[in-house]
Amino acid sequence: MNQALLVAPILIPLCSLLLATVLRRHLLAVRALSLGGTGLLLAAGLALVWQAAHGVVLSGQVGGWQAPFGISLVIDRLSAVMIAISALIALVTLLYGIAKDNDTRIGRDFHLFVQGLLTGICGAFITADIFNLYVWFEVLLIASFALMALGGGSRRLAGSMTYVALNLFATLIFLLAAGLVYGASGTLNMGELAMIMRSGEAPPGVTPALLLMLLSFAIKAALFPVFGWLPATYHVALTAVSAMFAGLLTKVGVYALIRLVTLLWPEYGLPHQLLLWVACATMLVGVLGAAAQTEVRRILSFHIVSQVGYMILGLALATPLALAGAVFYLIHHIIVKANLFFIGGLAARICGSERLVAMGGLYRRMPWLALLFAIPALSLAGIPPLSGFWAKFLLVKASLDAAAWWAAGIALLTGVFTLLSMNKIWNEAFLKPHPQGEEALQPVPGMRAAWLGMAGLALLTVLIGLGAGPLIDYAVAAAAQLADPQAYLQPFAAVGGN
Repeated sequence: MNQALLVAPILIPLCSLLLATVLRRHLLAVRALSLGGTGLLLAAGLALVWQAAHGVVLSGQVGGWQAPFGISLVIDRLSAVMIAISALIALVTLLYGIAKDNDTRIGRDFHLFVQGLLTGICGAFITADIFNLYVWFEVLLIASFALMALGGGSRRLAGSMTYVALNLFATLIFLLAAGLVYGASGTLNMGELAMIMRSGEAPPGVTPALLLMLLSFAIKAALFPVFGWLPATYHVALTAVSAMFAGLLTKVGVYALIRLVTLLWPEYGLPHQLLLWVACATMLVGVLGAAAQTEVRRILSFHIVSQVGYMILGLALATPLALAGAVFYLIHHIIVKANLFFIGGLAARICGSERLVAMGGLYRRMPWLALLFAIPALSLAGIPPLSGFWAKFLLVKASLDAAAWWAAGIALLTGVFTLLSMNKIWNEAFLKPHPQGEEALQPVPGMRAAWLGMAGLALLTVLIGLGAGPLIDYAVAAAAQLADPQAYLQPFAAVGGN
């Protein structure tokens, strides 16, 4: 049973993709397979979270080869919750995208590519081997490029080319770094690399190669100063696609950073010092960039950048509370940011434009949409008692405990500017009258399933905020596993020690 659960996060979306490809001429069958497969992945993710919460760490070798020669898979607390939350966001994405299924080609391809993206994302979350991490990055890059270009148009194609160029560049750096690491150490197994780095006798060239690898992850996570590709691309994709990207894609890069830094550098050192400065710069530059924007999804795109800075702040501080804060912030942000993109995209369709100057009248015409926007917007800014308050509280307290007063100040200042940005969207899109009158607001048909998905994410944001204790406990335990590599890679450590 446990071995089936170990491979389920890869096999479920992969099988859904293959079956849907065979039946691609039948839109209803493709839709049913995609929704059913994603629902099954969510159930598997929740089962994994349940097991992880009870101290179970799943691990195994694919193909019968023992570590470090086989393909190693590991699912701990962090992996399990990332799989579950990814499946949830993908499910809401599919519900939102059903409104576009009236275009048979877009609807069919959309479901296929989402399953391909899920396959790559889940593979990246459970692999314990750097080369296979590269492979899963390639899988999700191909699927994400196809999704970015879906729907056509010169503006979307231009954004797609920018997206794929920068991500291919990051992938090439990753591949180069992986080759250098293997050439210097003779292994790409994360557990064996952890033992080499912790022994204090790492061969020359391993540490510089690993730092180069962290640069590739920094590009994928959109950290300062290599973040420009994200706000230049996410706003041109279909709303459902940009929402899924906003929630999940940069978090794969963040996950890779968290996983490797905690494994390879258990003690505070140069990587943490560099990441601390990068995190603070990312928070400030992202939120200031958002203040200068005048389109809804461009504002929200810059806020992805600034919020990623909070997660890296927790990693850089490297204390148990800071790591717990990073894990909690990951979970909170995926839900909130994806929902803001869903809601912002719908608001733009109703108003007929994403430019704030051409929007308005939504509070009077659609108060429920206004409420759905207010919940994740206030949570993003860290207003109590929503989930964002607890996420920021953990990181600010960890900063103060570590005597990083200036980092705590930047985190709080970023929260203030985030609130101002959300207030700008609220005033322009919801409170002020529409420039062309209320009759210019056009309802969007076929969005009942999307409304249910957005309401569910907003409710989850409220519930996490009101009952944060269990999730904080889970995050603290996840941080303890990150700090102790034996809890994550014990079978590989045992093999490496023989």
